[in-house]
Amino acid sequence: MKVLVTGADGFIGSHLTEALLKEGYKVRALAQYNSFNYWGWLEDIPENKKLEVVTGDVRDPNYCREICKDIDIVFHLAALIAIPYSYVAPDSYVDTNVRGTLNICQAAQDSDVKRILVTSTSEVYGTAQYVPIDENHPLQPQSPYSASKIGADAIAMSFYNSFELPLTIVRPFNTYGPRQSARAVIPTIISQIAAGAKEIKLGDVSPTRDFNYVEDTCRGFVQLANCNKAIGETVNIGSNYEISVKDTLELIREIMKSDVQFVTDEKRIRPEGSEVFRLWCDNGKIKGLTGFEPKFSIREGLEKTVEWFVKPENLAKYKPGIYNV
Repeated sequence: MKVLVTGADGFIGSHLTEALLKEGYKVRALAQYNSFNYWGWLEDIPENKKLEVVTGDVRDPNYCREICKDIDIVFHLAALIAIPYSYVAPDSYVDTNVRGTLNICQAAQDSDVKRILVTSTSEVYGTAQYVPIDENHPLQPQSPYSASKIGADAIAMSFYNSFELPLTIVRPFNTYGPRQSARAVIPTIISQIAAGAKEIKLGDVSPTRDFNYVEDTCRGFVQLANCNKAIGETVNIGSNYEISVKDTLELIREIMKSDVQFVTDEKRIRPEGSEVFRLWCDNGKIKGLTGFEPKFSIREGLEKTVEWFVKPENLAKYKPGIYNV
């Protein structure tokens, strides 16, 4: 089968592209257009006859129609995801996340694709009203980013309800691993320790998260793509394990045998009403649909992540001294 991965140049997208190639799929991988002909993290994937890299932008509906031609399955991951940047550039999030999803759904409908998986985020739930969080939990837009993803999910599901587009909303909780952007807390800490930092500035470390190693998240995507019972459904991908950011950082410090000190930086703290204080995934639905089980514990996943980041050729791709928003 031939599949399209949008956002393939990003963190999860590049890992998903690799996973699909290993499963034998022919992959059309979309990287965001730029004049440098740079393919993001796809640059790290060895040349493969089953991989076709294209460059463009999901904000253009005509281009979306072009890349959806002759495609069986669409994995739509392209999005703006940095929460702090959404405070200052919310229009960009509506254009990319809401309109981009609309364009991909319309293109998929026009091209008669067999399946489309639209990527959501656990941020749409906001701070947990109950735990663990299942798919019936209320949606709470606590940042412009999460609001744009709620809008994108609604646009996507409307295509299932209105036109029977064979669609699944995939809602991963906090994914981490090699290649993750330094805007996220785990790569921020690892890269700075690896670069020799003795003090690391952080925001609030009291929130809890359900962290998932990227290979587990990608396996969930592939299993859902092959599950007809998931059509028309919204499905969490998570570990059903909760850990605080503080305890995660302590675990990283232990794994890296570091004596680094963590210091609170006021400018890194989210506005009070925007911080999501608790995320803990109920993964019962994906287990019931596909038999999905996470393979990596938080320690195992962090050890593999650290192993990748400390390699000089990988660390050189990061700027540990700059605060990534």
